[in-house]
Amino acid sequence: MTAAPDRTRIEFPDISSRAWEHPSDRAALVTLRSLKGFDTVLRTLSGLLRERQHRLMYLATAVRVDDKQFKDLNDLRSDCVSILGADQTPELFVMQSPVVNAFTIGMDRPFIVVTTGLLDIMTYEEQRFIVGHELGHALSGHAVYRTVLMHLMRLAGTIGWIPVGGWALRAIIAGLMEWQRKSELSGDRAGLLCGQDVHTAIRVQLKLAGGARISEIDVDAFLAQAAEYESSGDLRDGVLKLLNIELLSHPFSVLRAAELKKWVDSGEYAAVLRGEYPLKSQDHRAKASEEFKNAARTYKQNFDESEDPLIKTIRDLGGGFTGAVDAVGNGIGDVASDIKERFDHWRKS
Repeated sequence: MTAAPDRTRIEFPDISSRAWEHPSDRAALVTLRSLKGFDTVLRTLSGLLRERQHRLMYLATAVRVDDKQFKDLNDLRSDCVSILGADQTPELFVMQSPVVNAFTIGMDRPFIVVTTGLLDIMTYEEQRFIVGHELGHALSGHAVYRTVLMHLMRLAGTIGWIPVGGWALRAIIAGLMEWQRKSELSGDRAGLLCGQDVHTAIRVQLKLAGGARISEIDVDAFLAQAAEYESSGDLRDGVLKLLNIELLSHPFSVLRAAELKKWVDSGEYAAVLRGEYPLKSQDHRAKASEEFKNAARTYKQNFDESEDPLIKTIRDLGGGFTGAVDAVGNGIGDVASDIKERFDHWRKS
């Protein structure tokens, strides 16, 4: 890997992770952050994905990035830490695997793992986007609700045979899966802020979808696929789309590229570059109620503008569905609120 020529990138002193978090992701995270001791309870009850055990495994089977091993990646990580104003530098491991993948593990000491398959097809600047994406996960504390989701899915396997309990639990899991998919959009925004090159960020999604043959892929045609995916077909296709994503942890690459471009086109990305972003030192003042309203507003706007045949049919049936759409935005937050209420009751008992 050859390092790209250095260029000055904007750094964001005291930036809050709320600056890059998708509204739905942010609403749930603000709720969880208000639970003093919630992460401690998770660690006690679950061993937090056996975080220490996982770290020891990668320490023994992968290559830890530092100034002597994968130095270019080490430099990328340092750049991203400086740009996003991280208080700590997470460990970074390179794992031998042909699968193109990267992920972040842990709450106490989050660490990042990237595969050799990913390094093989991504350029230096594309790798910067990936490292920034994963650092965004670490700074947002996404491991908290991913741990909740993991335990709920295990529980679903235990009580799924109970009709009422199984359906109720499935609804909660579906909400958390939607939450997790939105967290990937948050990570993409963090990656863009680290690289500050929209074309590179979109190209990463191209490669995740079509591999390394980038010369045979056209950005405009790729983004046009997202529009066609949303608008084509009939009611059956609308239902099938919902079934396709129901249990997916990541949005489809084509849609991730479109969502990232939408964030740029909205002007929010440019505002952050200008220094207009929420401050980490003010996180304690963030109100969950306001974030839920922002999430509901985002879902309603997407509903109003959607070309999906199923959504268009529902929209054409009348305004009576408007309230239901507003509720969708609050629904993900409701999952977090339910966790909060149960945690508060448990703590007082």
